[in-house]
Amino acid sequence: MTRSYSIRTYGCQMNVHDSERMAGLLESAGYARAEDPTEADVVVFNTCAVRENADNKLYGNLGHLAPAKAANPNMQIAVGGCLAQKDRDTITRRAPWVDVVFGTHNVGSLPALLERARHNATAEVEILESLEVFPSTLPARRESAYAGWVSISVGCNNTCTFCIVPALRGKERDRRPGDVLAEVQALAADGVLEVTLLGQNVNAYGSEFGDRGAFASLLRACGGVEGLERVRFTSPHPRDFTSDVIAAMAETPNVCHQLHMPLQSGSDRVLRAMRRSYRSSRFLGILEEVRASIPDAAVSTDIIVGFPGETEEDFAETLAVVREARFSQAFTFQYSQRPGTPAADLPDQLPKAVVQERYERLVALQEEISWAENRRVEGREVEVLVSTGEGRKDGATRRMSGRARDGRLVHFAPGRDGIRPGDVVTVTIDYGAPHHLVSDGGVHTHRRTRAGDAHEAGTRPGGAPTGLGLPGFGKPQAAVPAATGCGAS
Repeated sequence: MTRSYSIRTYGCQMNVHDSERMAGLLESAGYARAEDPTEADVVVFNTCAVRENADNKLYGNLGHLAPAKAANPNMQIAVGGCLAQKDRDTITRRAPWVDVVFGTHNVGSLPALLERARHNATAEVEILESLEVFPSTLPARRESAYAGWVSISVGCNNTCTFCIVPALRGKERDRRPGDVLAEVQALAADGVLEVTLLGQNVNAYGSEFGDRGAFASLLRACGGVEGLERVRFTSPHPRDFTSDVIAAMAETPNVCHQLHMPLQSGSDRVLRAMRRSYRSSRFLGILEEVRASIPDAAVSTDIIVGFPGETEEDFAETLAVVREARFSQAFTFQYSQRPGTPAADLPDQLPKAVVQERYERLVALQEEISWAENRRVEGREVEVLVSTGEGRKDGATRRMSGRARDGRLVHFAPGRDGIRPGDVVTVTIDYGAPHHLVSDGGVHTHRRTRAGDAHEAGTRPGGAPTGLGLPGFGKPQAAVPAATGCGAS
């Protein structure tokens, strides 16, 4: 009898990508996705460790599964990802009904560990200290027919004091450019229209093999992939952001005019305490150069409020940079003390009430800026890659949704039938809201795509059926990471 599985994913886009690999591995081993996740034979938690409540969330979810496990001893529970890498010695002690614990470096071991745990009737814990097999060489069950993640590197060589990612993902390891390009070409050949290049510090790509221009070259190479219409990347580090990357963005037609670059703080004193190797003037200088070359670029960022020792003057400097930068979106985080990070042991940890009050002021300011920036798009015609087919209902208006080329979310009234996720439409923006754009005038043009055909047929790139069921991401101002690595702390 075929055993079923369900994967529950938390955290950044790198985790979402890893979950696609886990699903591909399980299906290659003969498992099938559970129609009802609550009745799966195998439940896999792909965890995140960067938020303060990550531990509580995991153990709470494991606790909810304990009665189901007791009622069905053949059920298996596996815990992987960053929290598994961190809490390797405590998970099975706190939740002895867990069958498998595996880390960030051995995703490929999951099917074997499940089988070993069943055979030995005991928990299997395997945590490697370094990467043995690059995850992108593993089979994948893609979440989308029209968009795909492509990992170009894993790990991080930075030492930001607030971040636990380098300790859990290891030092940066880069894939060879030919391997990355081959994966992009394969996705495009399957009908995928958009790829996002992923890395904890994506624009440091090439440091392992000594080519500082490798990332710009990779962007340009993606421009030559037949059928590929959109290229995005996340997350770059300001320290490594160079003019050749800006030129590649400006001169490569399918590279989207969207930039997500973490600021973290506008105070140079706090940036030094964070070990962020740039200052506010350098950050603003990059934005000035980007906007000179790409005037319509939509820029988003990550900001941490309440870092240890942050004064009201430091916070005021952050607000000043936010006003000058004019971000289209900001993912704002209240600093959380994470064991294992240098910042956790710093003096002057701020009271929760102070952090909350500053957080609310920052959110209010960014909300005002985001709204103003989105209002500037009103009256423009934009191209939208459709992502939802059912639409949302607003009074008598049925709206569908998708992303503009600059990454903004667009809700639009289709005005016609036959538009599917994966298709491409053009619409005129009637209203800019703080978190999205609205078009009620109907679709001007509609282009049916192979990706739309695949979605309609219920398949994904490589022939996999639809529906991984991974959670989405919240509103930009909420404390939900949009990116990987240094933004997600």
